[in-house]
Amino acid sequence: MEKRLFSKDFVMVVIGQIVSLFGNATVRFALPLYLLNQTGSSALYGAVTACAFIPAILLSPVGGIVADRVNKRNIMVALDFFSAAVITVFTLLMGGVNLVVLMTVTMMLLYGIAGAYQPSVQASIPALVSPDRFMEANSIINSISSIASLLGPALGGVLYGLWGLKAVLWVCVACFFLSAVMEIFIRIPFVKQDVGGGIWRTVREDLAGSVRFIRREKPVVWKVVLLLCGINLFLSSMIIVGLPYIVTEVLGLGEALYGFAQGALAAGGLAGGMAAGIFAGRLDIKRSGGLLIAGAGCVFPMGIAGLLFSSAMAVYMVITVCCFLIMVFATVFSVQVMSFIQAQTPQNLVGKVIAVVLTVAMCAQPLGNALYGVLFELCRGMESVAILFAGAVSLLIALGARNLFKREIC
Repeated sequence: MEKRLFSKDFVMVVIGQIVSLFGNATVRFALPLYLLNQTGSSALYGAVTACAFIPAILLSPVGGIVADRVNKRNIMVALDFFSAAVITVFTLLMGGVNLVVLMTVTMMLLYGIAGAYQPSVQASIPALVSPDRFMEANSIINSISSIASLLGPALGGVLYGLWGLKAVLWVCVACFFLSAVMEIFIRIPFVKQDVGGGIWRTVREDLAGSVRFIRREKPVVWKVVLLLCGINLFLSSMIIVGLPYIVTEVLGLGEALYGFAQGALAAGGLAGGMAAGIFAGRLDIKRSGGLLIAGAGCVFPMGIAGLLFSSAMAVYMVITVCCFLIMVFATVFSVQVMSFIQAQTPQNLVGKVIAVVLTVAMCAQPLGNALYGVLFELCRGMESVAILFAGAVSLLIALGARNLFKREIC
């Protein structure tokens, strides 16, 4: 029997995601910004965010294995409760412990939770939605993430400016707790798999089977993963490290305008998610490389504006518009790629395969964050050089992606 897209359980997953991702977006906005405000160092900021990605990389494959062997609802509930506990502990310890150490440990825990959490959400889609609705379901999940990322920094910026970091953190605790309670009532079909031979042997065999499936049966997926690594290394990392540093430290425009710039990224993600859903029947994975070319092309005006314009607000406006466009193209591309992988993977492997894809793709993120943290320090006063470097390398990767999709996807 065909599964309806808007079944009660899928709607509950979506609502839980709205609340949980809102808290996630808000805390990820506030904590790094607080660190940057306190230290003013892009290198330290890049190092801390790089460290934060390491647990996400390590726990994402574990999350995929668990997602295929444990009820996905239980995973989401447990991790949301744990997120609330982590932020509560940070709030209580803030001011009494070294800030950099406390921030690093907290960010590592939160990113690790997210790494284990996302495979469960993505793996729940094939269990709740029929294959012909994958594109629409993924576009909805992406749109929810973008809405949360749009509203989270906006509210976080207001609360941060009026009442400080602690007010933001208590709002995030409430979001994660509420999401966990709501997710208790979700019913996701689950068939228990055998775990004979011990947990570590199971983990090793599951990971080996997932990598073998990607590299031997679906080698094009492996090439797509390497492509995502390149984009994360040279484009995503530049935006993650560069946007807060340039807006708050170089242009001196403050936290509120940085929040709006983050909102532009989220709005672009929302627009891209909606476009992917509306035009799902017309999108062709073979032509998706053109989306990356368009996104890479939007980086160049950001760098050129910094060289030509003396007005901080003019540079800010160009950066904000370009970030919006980059996210539109990137989101449509990611929805296409995720739907392609889900459609190509058997349901008993989908959680593990998605986890492997996310893990390998994320491996480039810590290196990229650290790279741009140092690069922006070295290019102090000439930050446009770092931006143009990111655009040039990203464009080369995008051109290679276009050839890959045209040549190897049937």
